[in-house]
Order: sequence, then C-alpha cells, then structure tokens
Amino acid sequence: MVDQLESNYDCANASGDLHQLKQQLDSLYAAGSSSSEQQEEINRIENQIRFIANKCDIPSAKG
Repeated sequence: MVDQLESNYDCANASGDLHQLKQQLDSLYAAGSSSSEQQEEINRIENQIRFIANKCDIPSAKG
C-alpha cells in the first residue's frame, strides 16, 4: 500500500497501486458508515488516486 506519495513516485508501480487503492475505496464505500475518520480515509485514498493519475498521466483513473 502506498502510504506516502512523493514527487519522485515511480509510475512503473501505478497499475498495481491504483488497483489496490480503488479496492480499498470500494471497501470503504461498501461499509456504508459515514464517520469522520472513515471520510478522512476516503478523502486520503481519493487524493492518492488523483496524485498517481496526474503524475503518471493516466486519464482513465481521474475523476
């Protein structure tokens, strides 16, 4: 799992990282709880997905 993303992120890992992040996001949405901690985790994962998509120019991962 990618905990901290930095400007030197290796895009060779993007496919696996995006897959893992999207699975985590799906799990959080499926849980259905809306605690502030869970919302923060959702936001963090969505930000990581956007970072990787932007850094590695992957249009299908954006949005």
